[in-house]
Amino acid sequence: MAELVTRAAAESPDRLAVVEAGGRSLTWAELEDEVGRVATGLAASGVLGGHRVLIAIGNRLEFVTTYLGVLRAQAVAVPVNPLSKAGELARMITDSGSRMVVTDADTVVTVREAVATLDGPPRLVVVGATLQPGERSYDHLRADTARPAPPLQDPEKLAALLYTSGTSGLPRAAMLTHRALLANIDQVAQVEPPMMHGDDVVLGVLPLFHVYGLNAVLGGVLRHRAKLVLVERFDPQETLAIIDDEACSVVPVAPPVFAYWRGEQDLEERLGPVRLMLSGSAPLSPEVIQEFTERTGVPVHQGYGLTEASPVVTSTLCSQELQVGSVGAALPGIDIRLLDDDGKPPEGDDPGEIEIRGANLFSGYWPDGSGGPDDEGWWATGDVGFLDDTGDLFLVDRLKELVIVSGFNVYPVEVEDVIEEVPGVAEVAVIGVADEQTGEAVVAYVRTVDGDPDAVAAAVREHCATRLARFKQPSRIEVVDALPRTVTGKVQKGRLRGIERRRSLGLLE
Repeated sequence: MAELVTRAAAESPDRLAVVEAGGRSLTWAELEDEVGRVATGLAASGVLGGHRVLIAIGNRLEFVTTYLGVLRAQAVAVPVNPLSKAGELARMITDSGSRMVVTDADTVVTVREAVATLDGPPRLVVVGATLQPGERSYDHLRADTARPAPPLQDPEKLAALLYTSGTSGLPRAAMLTHRALLANIDQVAQVEPPMMHGDDVVLGVLPLFHVYGLNAVLGGVLRHRAKLVLVERFDPQETLAIIDDEACSVVPVAPPVFAYWRGEQDLEERLGPVRLMLSGSAPLSPEVIQEFTERTGVPVHQGYGLTEASPVVTSTLCSQELQVGSVGAALPGIDIRLLDDDGKPPEGDDPGEIEIRGANLFSGYWPDGSGGPDDEGWWATGDVGFLDDTGDLFLVDRLKELVIVSGFNVYPVEVEDVIEEVPGVAEVAVIGVADEQTGEAVVAYVRTVDGDPDAVAAAVREHCATRLARFKQPSRIEVVDALPRTVTGKVQKGRLRGIERRRSLGLLE
């Protein structure tokens, strides 16, 4: 992956590569030098090939240089949500076995809290904040000069661990190799018309710790020598101003962005430089696409992807024609098949579980590679859909209980485990409900015994605020006397979802 920077620096040394909105910038030659210095500094600090380095940094230059520096040092990058709570960070540091954590001023307090709970804590490298004893600054990590890096001989070397819900249980780290990351970048590059080319200015508002921002956006920019404009966080007005000021031509976003921009006046004028909007990480309704395109004249293309696929699987840019409800056809080099409950192709137009195969697939979940592709290279996604005669994929449902909030994965059991820690909570069931702003939202049904419902709800809300990242926190807490159950005693989450659907239709108060 880091060799993409070396090639770009050789061909276009003086062109801008990465800029912060209204702030600092690096040319391709400067980025190459910075990546080399970080890689050399990591090696001098004892970080060896295969060692894990956790990165808890927002969308800023140091994320890009640290990520690529870790890869050039042939270590393993572990990008995580910088808004994670201390308990979440501690779990990921321990699970990944990270020997170093690189963090910035916005996250360092939480990282310190997490590290303080660990035996044999990792070394801390801090960007832009006052150091405490034992910590090291990012500037001191960087070497004075970059030493030549040995070429990566084995494309199957692990490049990154990205935490995702997987198909069951608590979040697990998907093991992505250099082969997988580069394969998906090349697969996307073969799409016509192109999602990205060298003259593009690409908006980098999607979080870089997320696979969509990390490989579909940053990876694509590296491959095509485009210019990336980093935005720390999405704000409807500020982001539109940045698109105009920086003349962004390609705007990759998550679906909630369209809802935020729906009421903006002069939207067509403010998106004047944009030639293409790309939406991913969660389904986007056909009505929203149609309304947005008719209003602005900017085409919107969406796709289907997963962390385990590095991430892009399909795109409407690959479709023979745009169809309502479709997430597009498979990228070149990716195969899709559907299987029913008996492991056979479904009859006629019946849906089935989506299985995929391609060089972009992960190598299983950390640390032992479990849950990866089978001997023939197929991997079951846990999603349900159907394919039409043209090869377009239509999503129907999910086998796993995943909730997608603003494009981020939330697994209900993780939220349930936290809520069950609250005194007065006897039992809890967490589900996802439709939300106009975030796509889906988390709702918790809590059963209490002899507890004041309002007090229990308040305690749950307060506890979740300290233990869970904001997007995982329940948007609503329903305190109930009983949860619906099957004859075998299992909680019927389908009935809870039915209650929520009736509530959304105004049939319940």
